[in-house]
Amino acid sequence: MNSILRSRPRGAVAVALTGGVVLATGVLSSAPAQAAGPSRTADAVRAAAPAPSIAAKGGFVMNNANGASLYTKAADTKRSTGSTTKIMTAKVVLAQPKLNLDAKVTIQMAYSDYIVSKNASSARLIVGDKVTVRQLLYGLMLPSGCDAAYALADKFGSGRTRAARVKSFIGKMNSTAKSLGLKNTHFDSFDGIGNGKNYSTPRDLTKLASNTMKSSTFRTIVKTRKYTAKTVTKKGSTRTMAPWTNTNTLLGSYSGAIGVKTGSGPEAKYCLVFAATRKGKTVIGTVLASTSSKQRAADATKLMNYGFGKL
Repeated sequence: MNSILRSRPRGAVAVALTGGVVLATGVLSSAPAQAAGPSRTADAVRAAAPAPSIAAKGGFVMNNANGASLYTKAADTKRSTGSTTKIMTAKVVLAQPKLNLDAKVTIQMAYSDYIVSKNASSARLIVGDKVTVRQLLYGLMLPSGCDAAYALADKFGSGRTRAARVKSFIGKMNSTAKSLGLKNTHFDSFDGIGNGKNYSTPRDLTKLASNTMKSSTFRTIVKTRKYTAKTVTKKGSTRTMAPWTNTNTLLGSYSGAIGVKTGSGPEAKYCLVFAATRKGKTVIGTVLASTSSKQRAADATKLMNYGFGKL
């Protein structure tokens, strides 16, 4: 994962009537002659556009306003999702009752040890620093920090031990998936570093992202290209972190792009959950198992262009 290493053309043809055509009754039509030639409407032209070819093994795009499918390719085939898993991590956090985004979380050595042991992507959080939940969400979604994911799971899981809290948090991820009707989705980690049972589908991930985008906090975070956090050190001073850059290269390069999350890994290959808004219309979708980080963006670009063309 960018974050972690582990996995019918339709056409409309207008038929012109010409003077002198005999109707079934035998009466001569008096309709005036019309010039022969194409008379397809703009809607018909859009509908006739061929579906694009993408390198990704799976893809799905829908109209975010009503959930109508605009494109599918193995949309319900279960695959490893990489760090796109972190959309659900954020969803669970943001769904907490009476959530205080300014509450501080102390960074533990366990979070640092974890990313080292997994060779995972990191927000480069400093042990002992006090970081707000809001900042952790930025660290989770922009640089795809697995340390930030661990901190959030530890904070919002239930239990007397860290292991119990993490297990509880992952349980919340799965119960949330069930409540959203994501029948082909299962999580066994808080960040996408799976243990063989961390999977979803292009359709499910798109539905998850669409639902999570209802949160204004989430929308603000995932469309941010760069963010600098100021944390509180163990001694009480202020530390300015190195800026976190969003791994989603469509931001700033694709007109109207508004999110949402990348992912990659040996099994997952290259994944991207994407969304864009143009002229008040939003398309949202997912590509899984593309061939490179550049190609996943190219795949997403094709699908968004195609989706907008069908709206």
